[in-house]
Amino acid sequence: MKYKIIDEDNHLLVVEKLPNVPVQKDSSNDLDLSTMLKQYLKHKYNKPGNIYLGMVHRLDRPVGGLMVFAKTSKAASRLSEIIRNKQFVKKYLAVVEGKMKEESKTIDHYLIKDKETNISKIVSSSEKEAKKASLSYQVLKYDAKRNLSLIEVNLLTGRHHQIRVQLAGIRHPIYGDQKYNNNSQKGIQIHLYASEIEFLHPVKRKNVKFTCLPEHFIIK
Repeated sequence: MKYKIIDEDNHLLVVEKLPNVPVQKDSSNDLDLSTMLKQYLKHKYNKPGNIYLGMVHRLDRPVGGLMVFAKTSKAASRLSEIIRNKQFVKKYLAVVEGKMKEESKTIDHYLIKDKETNISKIVSSSEKEAKKASLSYQVLKYDAKRNLSLIEVNLLTGRHHQIRVQLAGIRHPIYGDQKYNNNSQKGIQIHLYASEIEFLHPVKRKNVKFTCLPEHFIIK
């Protein structure tokens, strides 16, 4: 299976996406998560015709971890509003190169996405179309032998490849990141995982929280 069902009710579907699975159909034509989940719902509930599944946030293809999908348009609309109002908490675990100078910190950059190369880069705040990107991190463990740090990242904005490019920008690129870590060896899985999401349930109006841990990390 390319995913694991974490929680499900009449309004939401919370899943753990495994690494290297596209969330939506891409140029590879590999089976994507959205299609798989629609097939799951169609089979489970014996539904005819098209299946509604609202996607309100994304994960990069190589990155695994938690995602929430809406099973109704009402839930999708409310979830999107919760995200816009910054009431949707997303935390990640990452293994990065080197030892962080500070145990915890908030970092800000301005980013631009190059649509042709599908790569984001750090630019001046004055550059046209630059968007502010913010995250905070907390060091959990340092492995002196490997010179790698395990950190928890709290994503404060939702920019393209944000965590990957920001950590590379402070000279602590993610271990196994083939796009933003020039020292990364081929065949190593990126060590970035969406480990926690927390938000107000869009219909039940109660706070919900889900967590999962990556199995492939070189340090845990």
